[in-house]
Amino acid sequence: MTAFIQDDFLLQSEIAKKLYHDYAKHLPIIDYHCHLDPKAIAENQRFRNITDIWLGGDHYKWRALRTYGIDEQYITGNASDEEKFEKWSEVLPFTIGNPLFHWSALELKTYFGVESLLSHDNWQDIYQQCNEAISQPDFTTQELITRSNVKWICTTDDPIDDLRYHKQIAEQTAFKTHVTPTFRPDKALQIGASSFLDYVKQLEQVVGYEIVSYDDIEKALLDRAEYFASCGCFISDHGFSTLPYAESTPAQLEMLFAKRLDGAELSKEECDQYTTSLFLALGRKYANLGWAMQLHIGAIRNPNTRRFKELGPDTGFDTIGDITYADALCQLLDALEQTSELPKTILYNLNAVQNDVLAAMIGSFQQSGIRGKVQFGSGWWYNDQKEGMTKQITALSNLGLLSCFVGMLTDSRSFLSYTRHEYFRRILCNILGGWAQCGEVPDDLPFLGRIVEDICYNNANAYFELDARKVK
Repeated sequence: MTAFIQDDFLLQSEIAKKLYHDYAKHLPIIDYHCHLDPKAIAENQRFRNITDIWLGGDHYKWRALRTYGIDEQYITGNASDEEKFEKWSEVLPFTIGNPLFHWSALELKTYFGVESLLSHDNWQDIYQQCNEAISQPDFTTQELITRSNVKWICTTDDPIDDLRYHKQIAEQTAFKTHVTPTFRPDKALQIGASSFLDYVKQLEQVVGYEIVSYDDIEKALLDRAEYFASCGCFISDHGFSTLPYAESTPAQLEMLFAKRLDGAELSKEECDQYTTSLFLALGRKYANLGWAMQLHIGAIRNPNTRRFKELGPDTGFDTIGDITYADALCQLLDALEQTSELPKTILYNLNAVQNDVLAAMIGSFQQSGIRGKVQFGSGWWYNDQKEGMTKQITALSNLGLLSCFVGMLTDSRSFLSYTRHEYFRRILCNILGGWAQCGEVPDDLPFLGRIVEDICYNNANAYFELDARKVK
C-alpha cells in the first residue's frame, strides 16, 4: 500500500496549506504535559528494536489489539518482540477510522522514513528498516527529542520522587531541551484508597518526619511543592474521576484523618471533606509559587477487575466516565478565587458531552492582566483525535477565545508521539483555512498566521513564562 501521508495531509484548502507550511510546521514544541520517563532522558536511553519503542507501554495500541481478538501474550505477554510486531502489522490496516491509523503512519514516516502503510504483507521489510534506523548511534531519547524540535518537556512526577534525573538533565548542557517536573499528588488526595496508608509511610520517609495528623500531611505536601519548585517545577497536575466539594472544620479533618490512620474506612462525605480541604491548600500554594494547575477530569480507572488483577493499572482498560461535576468545579475554583488565590488553571475533560461546560466555565474565572488565565485544555486521551480536537476547538471558539488557547500536548509515554503536535497543527490550520474559504473569517493570511503561531507556540511560551526561566 502506498503512502497517504503527503505534504498536504488533512489540509483541504489553499489557505490551510499556507497556514500549516508557512506558519505552523517549523515552530518548536512545548510539551507541557506528558508521561515520559525522566530516567530514560537523563541516561539518553537506546532501544532494543521497533517493538520496544513503538509498542511497549502504548495502551492505545494494546486496546486495538485486544479488540481485534489478539491473544494477550502478543500484547503484554511473553511473545517475542518480533512476534508482537507481526501481530500489530496484522491489526493496523483495520484501525482505519481510528486515530491510530494516522498516528502510526505519521510516526513511521517521520522517524523511520517508512512511506508505505504497515501491513501483514510487508511487516518483515518494515521491521528490518525500522530496526536498522534504531541501531544507528544517534537513535536515542535525547536525539529523538532534539530531532522533534522540542523546546520544553514537563514530565509527570509524584511528590515522593527525589527528582534526581531532572537534576542530571539540567546539568547536561549539550542537550538543549529543558525537562522539568510536574507535581502530581493524586495518591495523597485519595484517602479512601487501599494504598493510602502505605503512601503516607513513603511520604514520611521523604520529608523526614512523622505524619500523624491532617496538618502533618498538608505540611508535608506543601514542603514537597517547595522542593519541586527548587528543581524547576512550575506546573501541577490532578486527576479526578469525580470532583469533590465538601466543607469541613479543622476538628473534623483531624478526626477523620486519625480514623483513617487507625485503618478504618471513611464515608464518601469524609473522603470528600479531606480531598476538598487538601486540594484547596495545594491550590493556594500553587498560586503563591506562581505555578499553573492542571485538572484532568472524568476517567473511570480500572473498571475491569479481573484484568486489573492480572495486569495492573495503566494497561489499557480505563474508560470515559459520565459524571456531573459543574457545581463542584465551580465551588472549588470559587473558593480559591474568593481570596485571589486561584492559580493559572487548565481544565481537561474526558467526556466530550461536557465540552461546553468547561468552555463556558473558564470565562467565569478570567483575570485582568493575564491572557487566558483559565484554559479549556486540548482534546485529552480519548479526544486527541481529529473529531475530538475539532469539537474542543469549536466549543472553545464558540464560548471563549480560541486565539488565547495554549495548544496541544502529547500526554504520552512514547518518544515517538511528537507527531501528535503535527496532527493537531494540521487540524487547526484546516479549520481556520476552512473558515476563511467559506467567508466566515477574513482571508487575511498574516493575521490568521499569527493566530496559528500563537496557538501552536507563543501562547504556551508566554503562559508558562518560559523565556524568563533558567536557560541551560
